Amino acid sequence: MTPYDDSPAQAVSTAPRTPASSLIDGFGRAVTYLRVSVTDRCDLRCVYCMAEHMTFLPKAEVLTLEELDRLASAFIDLGVRKLRLTGGEPLVRKGFMGLVENLSRHLRSGALDELTLTTNGTQLAPHAAELARHGVRRINVSLDTLKPDLFRTLTRGGDVARVLAGIDSAQAAGLQVKINTVALKHDNAGEIPDLIRWAHARGCDLTLIETMPLGEVDQDRTDQFLSLADVRRDLASFWTLNDISDATGGPARYVRIAETGGRLGLITPLSNHFCNTCNRVRLTCTGTLHTCLGRDDASDLRAVIRSGASDAELKEAIFAALASKPKGHDFQIAAARPSVARHMSTTGG
Repeated sequence: MTPYDDSPAQAVSTAPRTPASSLIDGFGRAVTYLRVSVTDRCDLRCVYCMAEHMTFLPKAEVLTLEELDRLASAFIDLGVRKLRLTGGEPLVRKGFMGLVENLSRHLRSGALDELTLTTNGTQLAPHAAELARHGVRRINVSLDTLKPDLFRTLTRGGDVARVLAGIDSAQAAGLQVKINTVALKHDNAGEIPDLIRWAHARGCDLTLIETMPLGEVDQDRTDQFLSLADVRRDLASFWTLNDISDATGGPARYVRIAETGGRLGLITPLSNHFCNTCNRVRLTCTGTLHTCLGRDDASDLRAVIRSGASDAELKEAIFAALASKPKGHDFQIAAARPSVARHMSTTGG
């Protein structure tokens, strides 16, 4: 294994695995999917995600890579089968590839079905082959436009060519790529069919996501909200959309487009929420566990592990946190302020 290089070494449990317990919330939903933010930092400043001049967390507040490993491994011991690493932008975190390599032991043991990540793609080209070597089989790449000028505007200075080069490298390494596109009424609404055609021609799925009221940003997201029910109706006026039962472990509902042959996902946290099948929780880079993306619930697992808690005590804290998982979120795009104060970059993808 590659040693971590951004903090003093800490002991990671190598004790024999006990039979996995099922993480069941108060509404009978099994939690099998953990999303872990490894950093709040990003090399882009997407207008719907961050303020232009963000204040990032001091290093002391951010979990070390050993702490991230320990927490993720505890969840895997308790029954999580899918682990997604997110940010901010995960590939800007120093030592990130060492974390991936170490977590891949759970793939080899059979304890984990999938280790994956969500990235903006700007740093992907030099790391794609190594990700594949460590057992990553598919990734999500966030991409809202193919137009260089619009991409530069939406990301406040980003270069879409770097993202496209990253996607090329990922596919060359054998990684399956899914494109995530936030639907923006006044920016990319008219480009959505072209994005779908482009993605499907490359053999990539594409998932559309409604903009979500998370964190204070510099723009009015109310004005940018685009209901995916309306988008689907528009697409169905010239394409044949067939509902399919495919599932990838997340909240997307999928259709197959007959004319392109590809799969289109729809994530609708506002127009048609997906809470009844929610199987996931989110761990921030500060060790805060959020059991719902759209609520301000929070459990401080960093305090638990830094107090010297045993693995058993850590798992008890996880069970206690899961008991507070709500039945559903209450996003309101028309509200004067964000439904949740924390930014998506802090929450983790």
